[in-house]
Amino acid sequence: MRILVLGSYAPSLVNFRGPLLRAMLAAGHTVIAAAPDLDADTVRTLHDMGVETAQVPLSRKGLNPARDIAALAALVKTIRGIAPDVMLSYTIKPVVYGSIAARLAGVPRIYAMVEGLGYAFNGKGFKRTVLAVIAGTLYAAGMSVCRSVFFLNEDNRNFFRKYRIISGSRRTCLVNGTGIDLDHYAPAPLPQDHAQAPVLLCIARLLREKGVREFAEAARLVKQQYPAAVFRLVGPFDRGVDCVSEDEVAPWRAWMDIPGPSSDVRPDIAGCSVYVLPSYHEGVPRTTLEAMSMQRAVVTTDAVGCRETVREGRNGYMVPVGDAKALAEAMMRFIRQPERIAAMGLESRRYAEERFDVHKVNEAVLREMDLL
Repeated sequence: MRILVLGSYAPSLVNFRGPLLRAMLAAGHTVIAAAPDLDADTVRTLHDMGVETAQVPLSRKGLNPARDIAALAALVKTIRGIAPDVMLSYTIKPVVYGSIAARLAGVPRIYAMVEGLGYAFNGKGFKRTVLAVIAGTLYAAGMSVCRSVFFLNEDNRNFFRKYRIISGSRRTCLVNGTGIDLDHYAPAPLPQDHAQAPVLLCIARLLREKGVREFAEAARLVKQQYPAAVFRLVGPFDRGVDCVSEDEVAPWRAWMDIPGPSSDVRPDIAGCSVYVLPSYHEGVPRTTLEAMSMQRAVVTTDAVGCRETVREGRNGYMVPVGDAKALAEAMMRFIRQPERIAAMGLESRRYAEERFDVHKVNEAVLREMDLL
């Protein structure tokens, strides 16, 4: 069969969907990966894997009706040219416009994956309410043509059911996140001085709802009591209403290492003692799975998606969303009892092997799509 996989961010086709694309190829199918702004490195990597590529005219963010309608028309033309038997899309715009375009292009089997609720559904106020209504209406339209919809956590599936974004008759499938390649993210020994100078790492785009402000404030509080502790925030600046500006981040550098984005986070994780992600909401956070696979204890929030990664007190701790003081206290528990770092790291690896093995996740996806 010809399978089209459509995303909104080109590097994610390799970084997040690479193992799934390989599993599709291994099952004997022809695979075409599509996204806007395909860069040369991504295209080269996909072609080396044996995956064909296609450029699609979708903007990642923002709602512009005229531009989106034009993008829909162009998508129909592109998908007709590819002529897939099956299409899988992920993230909101590919799910909405890609699914509708696939139906108009005559694709027989259409699937979608909801990775998380996103900015529109999280927050309060009139603007967020309007955005949530628009996003929900668009999601409902896209999902109405899907044979099945994948969700990464039960909370999101229940949300879509509760607000009738997805009909009760529409088939859904729950999978354990995007999965993690346990061999690629192999266990790494802890830094030799992790008991005396622990390194607490957060990997995230610099967005408010990733909890980077809470991480910075918690780091400041911990450094007052434990000046030897090292805090590192790895990730790119982003655009949009939720972004954290470079001017805001500048003072944080007085107590925190902020090296910027990383093309391969394995050295960053290997260099840390504990992984921290104080996000407000996720599907299932990829970076946390990577850290768990590499045998690191975790501190995260008791938030949708994030709570999937922690067995409280066994491989880490959860704190309330937006609570920098609670976050600081959770991190200090590891500093006060450094023997927990190694013990909880081992439990993280065991949990990743048990639940988040990418091969198990991909098998569940392919089975649901009748592609095995």
